Amino acid sequence: MISSWDLYNKAKLVVEKIPHLRSAAIGFFVKVGSRHESQSLAGASHFVEHMIFKGTDTRNAREIAESFEQMGGQLNAFTSKEYTCIYARTLDEDLYTALEIIIDMLMNANFKVKDMEVEKEVVLEEINMYEDTPDELIHDVFNQQLWLDHAMGTPILGTIDSVSDFDRDMVFDFYRKNYMPSNMVIAVAGNVDEQKVKSYIEESLSGFRSGIDYHAYSSQPPLYAPFVHGVVKDTEQVQLCVGITGLSYADNKRYTLNVLNSILGGGMGSRLFQRIREELGLAYSVYSAHATYSDTGSFSILIGTSPSKVDKFFSALRQELDSFVRSGVTEEEIIRTRKLMKSSTYLSLESVINRMNRLGKSILMYDKVVSPEEIIERILRVDGRMVQDLARELLEVQPLSLAAIGTEEVLAMVHTSFGENWRN
Repeated sequence: MISSWDLYNKAKLVVEKIPHLRSAAIGFFVKVGSRHESQSLAGASHFVEHMIFKGTDTRNAREIAESFEQMGGQLNAFTSKEYTCIYARTLDEDLYTALEIIIDMLMNANFKVKDMEVEKEVVLEEINMYEDTPDELIHDVFNQQLWLDHAMGTPILGTIDSVSDFDRDMVFDFYRKNYMPSNMVIAVAGNVDEQKVKSYIEESLSGFRSGIDYHAYSSQPPLYAPFVHGVVKDTEQVQLCVGITGLSYADNKRYTLNVLNSILGGGMGSRLFQRIREELGLAYSVYSAHATYSDTGSFSILIGTSPSKVDKFFSALRQELDSFVRSGVTEEEIIRTRKLMKSSTYLSLESVINRMNRLGKSILMYDKVVSPEEIIERILRVDGRMVQDLARELLEVQPLSLAAIGTEEVLAMVHTSFGENWRN
């Protein structure tokens, strides 16, 4: 049973009661992410996520961690481009203890200067680690060019310069403006009493003022402009990302995109994996990916390969994409993908964390709960013609872009090979 409310403090609450469980999952989705940051505050949402774990006036970081360990619970958080989530999983009997701690963390973080200085070093090391992982970094390199000079393209972690320049007043002001009930969606799933949860959360948040609508910090991403961009690094492999802008999560064609992505490069049975890895041996990892946001998206194909295989890769990729666009997909591929997505949707519901996450994101994105049955019903409507039409829209109508990481010599070769396959 799922219930949802707009609380009087303007927070949104959604609760799913699952009586047969002995656990509960809690998620506080704060509608602020990296796209809502100015250049000087790049990385602030992620930094705030770190700082809320550092303590309040009533408990320090160690006491927060030990409280959840004593319950046998789990506490974690993540930051995305459009929201931040703090979540926990506990036994049902410890739900209200967990809620009290999380609300205290979210609303009363004290941002001590000494803690900030320590955490800045932690985040800078996180950025350095990311910079040293080319197969992860390539995503940011592509996004930075896809949404050039816009906060959508800024790395979620921020930059070395921006994080190094954070001071207490600027970050605390960003926190106070965004971590307010009116900017939150709260999701709870498990063996819970819905009305009791509602009353507890509403009362716990009653003393905090409402904040500013997070859309005030966002602007429309730039129009797509094709690019070829390389980052010089001394690596054994070259990392490549070929792509284009995608769809927003409000676009009904997103269901078709899910099917398209799965068939093209979404798994071990996909065309790209079978052709480029299994048949040609051109890479260990090759896959396609798509990301949807409130007003934009991205679709990309990623591979790490040896410099000596770049020409063969681009040639094989061009052949596969041409075939995908011109010949479409088979009925067998459609049927297999429908079954795969139906299975993954229902199997994900066996996790209370997944259930909570689905509820929170559904309210956050659509202001309503989108049921698994509705998702599956929309997937089952997708046919081969719909996939082929969208493939033409994404892969043929507009020119593809390229981001690459490798040595200077290799990048020059990549640029030439990509041009021979797509720019001539």
